[in-house]
Amino acid sequence: MSAAKPSLPLTIVTHEFFPMNGGIATFVEEMAGACHELGQEVEVWAPQRPTPHERTFPYPVRRVPIRGTQDLSCQLRMAREMIAQRRHLRHRIVYLPEPGPVLAMTYLHFFDAFRPARLALTFHGSEIQKFAARPAARLLVRRLIRAADRVTTTSRFTRELLCSRFPDAAGKIVMTPCALRSAFLDRDTSRMKTTNKLVILTVGRLHPRKGQHIVMEALDRLDDDIASQVEYWIVGRSTRGDYEARLRNRAKSLKVPVTFLGNIAHDELDVLYRRADIFAMTSVNHGHSVEGFGLVYLEASAFGLPVVGHAIGGVPEAVLDGKTGLLVKPGDLPGLVAAFDTLIRDRRKREELGAAGRAWARSRTWHDSARNLLKGLTPHPLAEGEAVPAESRLQPA
Repeated sequence: MSAAKPSLPLTIVTHEFFPMNGGIATFVEEMAGACHELGQEVEVWAPQRPTPHERTFPYPVRRVPIRGTQDLSCQLRMAREMIAQRRHLRHRIVYLPEPGPVLAMTYLHFFDAFRPARLALTFHGSEIQKFAARPAARLLVRRLIRAADRVTTTSRFTRELLCSRFPDAAGKIVMTPCALRSAFLDRDTSRMKTTNKLVILTVGRLHPRKGQHIVMEALDRLDDDIASQVEYWIVGRSTRGDYEARLRNRAKSLKVPVTFLGNIAHDELDVLYRRADIFAMTSVNHGHSVEGFGLVYLEASAFGLPVVGHAIGGVPEAVLDGKTGLLVKPGDLPGLVAAFDTLIRDRRKREELGAAGRAWARSRTWHDSARNLLKGLTPHPLAEGEAVPAESRLQPA
């Protein structure tokens, strides 16, 4: 009997990682943890950023002296770091799970600076549009996709978008769907009401693409007797001061009271989910930016919140219309008002959608996505199990 081939170690290179918040930072951390739990040797390269508190990980985290943005200087610094460590990386799987390191690697690949033993890439949505819109980036990314051993996407929507812009990816794509954050699996998700009014909650950065202004307009069109039963809480960091000012100004004349709670740490969000009654995030396309999936929808569902949102991008893969929430077409303000009206009036409907949402949020696992990433890249037996289908058990009607 021949000896088993040694498993190739995995290096995850990222510009977004703890203590950063956001869907991509969560995706990277969860994928690293899942790969480690499957028995894969893992290390993470991440930006050197000040942290509010120390945190340990079950795998090495190498802090690289970059800010962790997607700008050119960070790309070039990460590229320089990879060149300096090329002897180390040549014998590893290098996994680039988000746009910053993908762009950094395009330069190294163009100049043939080094080649890892295996190369894996993940695409989330907006970056595909941005790469395709810039001729130089389009050329470099196309070349890198051709050289990659594995390409993954986080949703069927993103897969279709990537294939339409970069057809060379079609034969290489596997799905690495988002799942519920591990920290939420053991949290108390029971209701914790602190107000007599129904709380509608949005969690997301203050940016036009997240659509907080659209939620406001819909709530302002509710009948007065319904609006008087509601308050609106907005959680998220401000990324555009002009947009925050616009929201705050509109809130002054809204018939529904609005509370701006600012940026809330992940480990404190569960209290807000438990206090809320309905989750709303009406994402829209904004320039090249799209909603590739939306992890916060799953988080809200895990706490039994019915969801109101737009049927756009990858959102219908996170929210099952009519099963875990109510989705309307972007621009259909009367339909959005009707969705809110239905859920505010009908407690049984809220509970029905919320209960289905709890089950849905827990039906997806990061281990499944990690197996899909690793299958064929490493001979590790746990990674060589059956690849998990892109489609989940519950499907939109």
